[in-house]
Amino acid sequence: MRKVAIYGKGGIGKSTTTQNTVAGLAGMGKKIMVVGCDPKADSTRLLLGGLAQKSVLDTLRTEGEDIALDDIRKVGFGGAICVESGGPEPGVGCAGRGIVTSVNLLEQLGAYADTEKLDYVFYDVLGDVVCGGFAMPMREGKAREIYIVVSGEMMAMYAANNICKGIVKFAEAGGVRLGGLICNSRKVDNEERMIKAFAEKLGTQMIYFVPRDNMVQRAEINRKTVIEFDRTAAQADHYRNLAKAIDTNDFFVIPKPMTGDDLEKILIDYGIVN
Repeated sequence: MRKVAIYGKGGIGKSTTTQNTVAGLAGMGKKIMVVGCDPKADSTRLLLGGLAQKSVLDTLRTEGEDIALDDIRKVGFGGAICVESGGPEPGVGCAGRGIVTSVNLLEQLGAYADTEKLDYVFYDVLGDVVCGGFAMPMREGKAREIYIVVSGEMMAMYAANNICKGIVKFAEAGGVRLGGLICNSRKVDNEERMIKAFAEKLGTQMIYFVPRDNMVQRAEINRKTVIEFDRTAAQADHYRNLAKAIDTNDFFVIPKPMTGDDLEKILIDYGIVN
């Protein structure tokens, strides 16, 4: 079973990328569990057709600790098993604790057991926070492969560089490695070349360039992944190709985070900063 965590700047498209990638892997016959690690509990919405899934923390609050595995998971598109960690009410408590509680409960209930015959577990992790509860997937070896969703925008690259610092911190103890950058295009000038150069400086790869396409928004409005909404669309092929790239990937590294000056130099070299 491969344990994958998807990180990146808030709003970069992690949940969309994760769910569409999972749809691609499901089409390859892979059995997958997706664990949403965002208090908004929207990491599995497209796989579940927009269904508002009750989170682990909400279930514990309303039903107590005597719950069964099927009380906190639902089966979505392509047979993907969907779990939402949830979190506290806004402004109350630590959202990261929801991840800790959720993953521990899943383990106790046997969600990761060999009998489940999972090929993949995906963690869709909130924002670029790499400390406390949000770092749990990498800190305790719950995830062994990290993919960072990035674009050619300065703050997206800055966040990716910070996440690499977190990977370095937990690489030895948790065995976590960076599998590559996924460029979720924002149509920035020279974007693909810039992210390839950024990846090379980090010692990793740009595993796939996902072009910007309004098909993604149309699918989301219809509460579906692109592959379910229109499997013949060019964007559906891109997500299938991303899924294949991850499935066949064997290049995993401890990254080499850049200094702020080096990061700005990449932006300057590619004409983003004047």
